[in-house]
Amino acid sequence: MADAASRLTALAEELLGEPLPVRIRAWDGSESGPQGAPVLVLRHRRALRRLLWKPGELGLARAWVAGELDVDGDLYAVLDAVASLLWERGADAKDTVHPVRDPKVRAFGRGLVELAGPWPPPPPPAEEVRRRTGPLHTRRRDKEAISHHYDVGNDFYAMVLGPSMVYSCAYWQEGSTLEEAQRDKLDLVCRKLALEGGDRLLDVGCGWGSMAIHAAREYGARVTGVTLSTEQAAFARKRIAEEGLTDRIEIRVQDYRDVRDGPYDAISSIGMAEHVGSVRFREYADDLFALLRPGGRLLNHQIARRPEKDETAYRIDDFIDAYVFPDGELAPVGRTVATLEEAGFEARDVEAIREHYALTLRQWVANLEKHWKEAVRATSPGRARVWRLYMAASALSFEHNKIGVNQILAVRPREGGAAGMPLRARDWTASANG
Repeated sequence: MADAASRLTALAEELLGEPLPVRIRAWDGSESGPQGAPVLVLRHRRALRRLLWKPGELGLARAWVAGELDVDGDLYAVLDAVASLLWERGADAKDTVHPVRDPKVRAFGRGLVELAGPWPPPPPPAEEVRRRTGPLHTRRRDKEAISHHYDVGNDFYAMVLGPSMVYSCAYWQEGSTLEEAQRDKLDLVCRKLALEGGDRLLDVGCGWGSMAIHAAREYGARVTGVTLSTEQAAFARKRIAEEGLTDRIEIRVQDYRDVRDGPYDAISSIGMAEHVGSVRFREYADDLFALLRPGGRLLNHQIARRPEKDETAYRIDDFIDAYVFPDGELAPVGRTVATLEEAGFEARDVEAIREHYALTLRQWVANLEKHWKEAVRATSPGRARVWRLYMAASALSFEHNKIGVNQILAVRPREGGAAGMPLRARDWTASANG
């Protein structure tokens, strides 16, 4: 009987109709596939049982998180090879035979059953989100989702994000460090919002307080930051006290839907709207519009996906939904702009910065790999593996234009329609009141 790696390679190539772009190393020590290619390592045949039980991304993700599936060498090279193959095959999926009836798929499944060993499959790794019940995006369910994502441990995030503790796309220029690029992003947001001394800023989804601190320290703003993460709030308050800014910044553990102390002069929402969900996005836009004074500005910094030909076919990514952002949703940038305008905003600028996020994610992955042993101790081996896979795969998705990120600057118009914006587009240093 052929060794496990050779059998897996033969099964995969028969299914695909072309050579595998990766080399396979199996649990029995065998290897097969092109020499010099990236190496996909199956450490245990339990990985096959997971794939048979949950075909596709979720089964593979469970095997990865459990440590049964790994990569020897460059993780990006393996992900790029596999993802490119899937994207190419997915482009004409409508023309393929139904998987259940496809004899190649059935033969592939039978071969995996022979290799997979005794059933049943093992339970999902502990890092997988618990089964959720009830309607999407209620206050309770959103708080649970945010806790799963952000209450992983501040020490872990510090290793990944670095001293800035900014968990969103940085704004790079040639020669920048991560810290410099994150500082430049925060400053860009402040300038787009035209912040001045004494302005009231609401920072929705304030994270670990970096935007609030920058706005208060550098621009003299009075900032209210809201988050659903108790760990983030505690960390932010400690930083603010150390900066001597407690008289200028308030951090609340509060849902954005419960903020009622407007009007604010400006609102920043950086990497938060992805959690809102399509069923709540108009409510989100309405709430922020109501909280702004006439002439006030909103800066919405949000990841976007490419539009679907049939938008009803959009589904949340299985791996990200189960392990990273439970209930998170991405929308095309055009839909986001339209919803903001339907709520009464005037969209004044959209800046696409997706290449910047790819650079940011690659730096975060490098930070995680540099501090791998400490990161595992701070969380768990599975949790560290979740983040390594998630961030590396996301970097490639940004690079290949599968997803993007945009800063949308919007204004609540004054009576009569005046926006108070400078005549020259992107003259962000000009005063909104000038």
